[in-house]
Amino acid sequence: MACTTILVGKNASFDGSTLVARNEDSPAGLYSPKQILVMEAKDQPRKYKSVLSHLEFDLPENPYRYTYCPNSDRKEGIWGAFGVNEKNVSMTATETITSNERVLGADPLVVYKKGTDKEKEVIGGLGEEDFVTVTLAYISTARQGVERLGKLLEKYGTYEMNGIAFQDENEIWWFETIGGHNWMARRVKDDSYVIMPNQLGIDYFDFADAYGKKENFMCSQSLKYLVDKYDLDLRMDKNQDFNPRLAFGSHDDSDHTYNTPRAWVLLKKFNPTFMREHSELGPESDNLPFEMVVERKITVTDIKWALSNHYQETPYDPYKKGNVEKSKKYRPIGINRTNVLGLVQIRSNLPDELKSIEWFSYSSNVFNALVPLYINVNTIPKYYASPEIKVTTDSFYWVNRLIAAICDKNYMDTSNACERYQNLIANKAMEHINNTDKKFKEEKPKDIEEFFQAANQNFADFVEETSRDFLDKVLWIGSNNMTNSFSRSDA
Repeated sequence: MACTTILVGKNASFDGSTLVARNEDSPAGLYSPKQILVMEAKDQPRKYKSVLSHLEFDLPENPYRYTYCPNSDRKEGIWGAFGVNEKNVSMTATETITSNERVLGADPLVVYKKGTDKEKEVIGGLGEEDFVTVTLAYISTARQGVERLGKLLEKYGTYEMNGIAFQDENEIWWFETIGGHNWMARRVKDDSYVIMPNQLGIDYFDFADAYGKKENFMCSQSLKYLVDKYDLDLRMDKNQDFNPRLAFGSHDDSDHTYNTPRAWVLLKKFNPTFMREHSELGPESDNLPFEMVVERKITVTDIKWALSNHYQETPYDPYKKGNVEKSKKYRPIGINRTNVLGLVQIRSNLPDELKSIEWFSYSSNVFNALVPLYINVNTIPKYYASPEIKVTTDSFYWVNRLIAAICDKNYMDTSNACERYQNLIANKAMEHINNTDKKFKEEKPKDIEEFFQAANQNFADFVEETSRDFLDKVLWIGSNNMTNSFSRSDA
């Protein structure tokens, strides 16, 4: 999937939370309706079979309950996207990343091949379709997520390059696959954030720590052997720090229009002083830093803005009139084919029942609103969980798709209404969380699931009503702007 990921350490966030967010974007011309669901422990499969790769294996007993965001149409598998389990551990999977021919020649991807009369079927490895389902139910820390997925990849392999984030209240780990069976992971510093735009991103790796204490780095057992045997290390001086981006990543011309500009524009947002002082770092730079210490703390609203970004206040904004060549030069973060934005906020200063908030929005982020969910539930409001794969106004996903298609073609005329809609839901969301947190601590409800389901439903009802009103407003604007309009009415 073509995605953008943001990771924010607990000391870099506005309230001491760890924050992990990702846009799941479809390939060009495709759109995948999504739904938020809860997988109860009793319903978690004990035997897993991938639709795309035909890989089949047993899963452990005693899984945890978890939320996930699958495709409404399961013809290509589950594609769980992101979620949080009952231990307040989350993962988001996966950011499709890049590699190079030297890596893929040394450790080929494990690709499914259909059997023929002359050749036997070749089972493929794990992929984005599978990761959440086979991992999230079995981990109680972010570090355990890295360890479990690493073992699965070493055993079964993968058919694609993947970037995956694991998160608990204390740590965030960023995990990148390397070829078919190898991988590395790096812990995000508590005072830092990371922007990942579809590239292999880690720019420093400590093998001594990864094969020793594993405090900040982990990797597959064979990774260093792979580097040495196949001459993957491109350092001129071996006394310099090892740079995985040089060894394992790509620096193609396409990166400079599709990937690096997205990191550049968000570094300008979160580290404006640094970027002014380093003016040599432009939208096509191969040396944008993987991890940065914040100049100010990052909020949920900041992340929503970032994952909606379309290069506003730069010459590359596709909605900017003027230089068409520049305005269409780079791939925006807030793109038409976003399926879902998933943002998990894990709050260490609250009771376990309140720690995790799962924020999400459907469709193109330029025009939608981010809404929160408490995760200690066994059902999700129908408006969010609608399984419909055809358009309907009874689904939050489809309402957002309709809003985006109308607003995009009427950008200037709908922008004020869109901003008011987004601000209204954002303001009410924070009020809702503050009130729900307070009420839970004061009432200490015996039926926790019922309490949180009622809270989620109450806010979903508000979102549904507000979104319908907004759709009605922009439909009126779009109708008046139709090409076949005429100023005179009937005489």
